[in-house]
Amino acid sequence: ELSCYDIVGTPGVAADLSHIPTKSTTTGSLPSPVSWPPTHDKGLADTLDGADVVVIPAGVPRKPGMTRDDLFNTNASIVQKLVEGCAKFCPEAMIAIISNPVNSTVPIAAEVLKKAGVYNKQKLVGVTTLDVCRANTFVANSQGMDPRDVDVPVIGGHAGITILPLFSRVPGVNFSDEELEKITVRTQFGGDEVVASKAGAGSATLSMAYAGYLFTENLLKALRGEEVTQCAFVESKLTDAQYFASPVRFGKNGVEEILPLGELSAYEKAWFDKMMPELKAQIQKGVDFVCEK
Repeated sequence: ELSCYDIVGTPGVAADLSHIPTKSTTTGSLPSPVSWPPTHDKGLADTLDGADVVVIPAGVPRKPGMTRDDLFNTNASIVQKLVEGCAKFCPEAMIAIISNPVNSTVPIAAEVLKKAGVYNKQKLVGVTTLDVCRANTFVANSQGMDPRDVDVPVIGGHAGITILPLFSRVPGVNFSDEELEKITVRTQFGGDEVVASKAGAGSATLSMAYAGYLFTENLLKALRGEEVTQCAFVESKLTDAQYFASPVRFGKNGVEEILPLGELSAYEKAWFDKMMPELKAQIQKGVDFVCEK
């Protein structure tokens, strides 16, 4: 069953999706009207009740000149409300956070679940698959390769310089120092390219939808018993950051193993050292949003 929820237009989206030939049934709910005596949002409850996987892409998009962190004030509250619903109506579900800034919204979700007493680090992930898609596309195009044959590990976080593609792990590539710098920065700021091109009309939607599909499809395979490895932003002990994106092995219980980071090239190590303070600050901002209320 596919259950959709949004503040507007959801029944129409669900009707549209229901025409796709799959075994799944599709429903779409809106927030329930305000009532007295006050009660919970029945639309959200109906959507989340019994869910195995919850994917949260909700929030406002970026506009030219905005960073993902500029979205914080609006999207933080949205993610908090939706995860509070998850804690109440589907506490054992896998929760996949797409809403930006992921470096902060995943910690927000974790703190909400901890407050409710239902946090499970194996069941909460930030979706960073779009960074991998961009890295694969950019390196394949520059090297005359088929993107389907490329799999670039992307570590760190999901914003600007916290995105670190490990191009040294791709067999057969040959970059000059200038080319490596250019493709690394383009991967880190690929979202800005889309935002600027849309000239205020939004941010990445189609490529993000594709990346979200890839991640969720692989997650469903893992929950059915297949072993799947893909990059994700999870609670991690690989570094001194509480959360970190890296290759993760998923299985029936969600996050089964965070794979070793391996040796970084000198170029990658320089970027790693540069990104860590920013990543940790963005994580702490999410923690503080919940804990200081």
